[in-house]
Amino acid sequence: MPNLGEGKLDVFDINQIVEGHAANGELYHEFFEAKRLSVGLYVLKSGAADPQTPHTEDEIYYVVSGKATIEIDGEHRTIGPGAVIYVGEHVDHRFHTITEDLNVIVVFAPPRHSLRT
Repeated sequence: MPNLGEGKLDVFDINQIVEGHAANGELYHEFFEAKRLSVGLYVLKSGAADPQTPHTEDEIYYVVSGKATIEIDGEHRTIGPGAVIYVGEHVDHRFHTITEDLNVIVVFAPPRHSLRT
């Protein structure tokens, strides 16, 4: 269950986030949600296929660790630790050629699934 961001300040420890993700057992583990955004950890193992489809939200990805290629609307870019990637709403995108386990912080604005009916 994500922290609901009711205070003015929240601080997160990446090690606790990774532990929460491991306990969750899913590709994506949301750990924070506020009125205008949500944040989670997305993990893809080396050689995995990325099953995501376009979202109704804008996204920012921050690559914590790992190496892969991201395809955004037909354009391919090799990414690694420290990369920050913006993907607009409804834009086709996915990670591929994952050569090292990929750990990515994902920021959705507005919160993930908030616009879906």
